Amino acid sequence: MAELLELDAEVLHDYHAGIVAWVRSQGPATRIADLGAGTGAGTLELLTQFDTATVIAVDSDAAMLHRLTANAAARGLQARVRTLQADLDSGWPAELDGLDLIWAANSMHHMADPPRVLRDIRAALAPGGLLAMSELDSFPRFLPPGDGLEERTHRAMTRRREQDMPHLGADWDVLLAAAGLKIRVERRFEVTLTQPLPEAAARYAQSSLRRTRDGLADDLDPADVEALTALVADDGPESVRHRSDLTVRAARTVWLAEPA
Repeated sequence: MAELLELDAEVLHDYHAGIVAWVRSQGPATRIADLGAGTGAGTLELLTQFDTATVIAVDSDAAMLHRLTANAAARGLQARVRTLQADLDSGWPAELDGLDLIWAANSMHHMADPPRVLRDIRAALAPGGLLAMSELDSFPRFLPPGDGLEERTHRAMTRRREQDMPHLGADWDVLLAAAGLKIRVERRFEVTLTQPLPEAAARYAQSSLRRTRDGLADDLDPADVEALTALVADDGPESVRHRSDLTVRAARTVWLAEPA
């Protein structure tokens, strides 16, 4: 998973940077928390664009936070970042208080009880503080329409995610309001990258589709599993490592919310 997150950050860097720049345009912040920070794509961009801020990077996975620390050090940003290993499903850490900005990128749907976490977020915001929450509108896509393989895998993925993560696709407008958070603005961000793509794009597609194949092998028709296996191979005419029709398409919605 760490490799996939870092490939996503590399390939979609400008896209992610544009979202953070938009959040930055809403006002300054000096004390920021990144919830579900992973390997640090969001944390590093926040540190770059909020250039006097400190960021508390929160994740339940110690290995992810170790990579985040190394990534921050490689950019000379380690002095302004602090990692906090915490499972927010177990409770809200006392250290997360008086925050100017809480960044939650594709993390809220992983929570066991998002309404409780949103209430905790509201309580943790300093006066004038802001929540920036983003959720994927759809999983990244890489293939031309063709025979509908990607559509079928996305439908199977959605069914699986509905079982494993019931809050994926929740009515966040309602949940934010119920937690006492007023939406300042809601915006959808889309990106489509076409040829010529950066070298990492093929590895990103390969890693993403391999994860899809491995996770959905029991849910897909054997012919679709076979087709995915050919796509994620290192060699061969169907391999995404060598295709000239590869694209990268993604979309997410971002909510900026403040205490009502």
